[in-house]
Amino acid sequence: MAGRNTAPAEGGYLTTHVLDTARGIPARGIPVTVDRLTPDGTRTRVAKAVTNEDGRTDAPLLSEGELVPGCYEIVFDCAEYLQVCAKNCVNDAEMDFFLREIPVRFAFSGANGDKSHLHVPLLLSPFGYSTYRGS
Repeated sequence: MAGRNTAPAEGGYLTTHVLDTARGIPARGIPVTVDRLTPDGTRTRVAKAVTNEDGRTDAPLLSEGELVPGCYEIVFDCAEYLQVCAKNCVNDAEMDFFLREIPVRFAFSGANGDKSHLHVPLLLSPFGYSTYRGS
């Protein structure tokens, strides 16, 4: 089509969402960091946030244009959240918690201009987790 811009976007943006699947609620108060990784192993912190009452961050982890092609790692520091949940457990107040930090390493190619929003949610329980490329 004439006049239609088909070039990929300069950069995308990154969001996350943490759900506590054991309790059926959003996981609030979880610190989240994002590092950009280079092929030589250099790690650069590009974002830091904490999940709100909806289990999301108040703003995108990386704003429009900040998510450029490359390798990234999100780390969800869920230790304190899970420790508090374990202490509040009615059936077993001394329940140990298994997970501490959950790293999720992913690549962003920037090849799909219409897919410049990358959403990386975390489904969390005391003894396991799942993640996926969301929308």
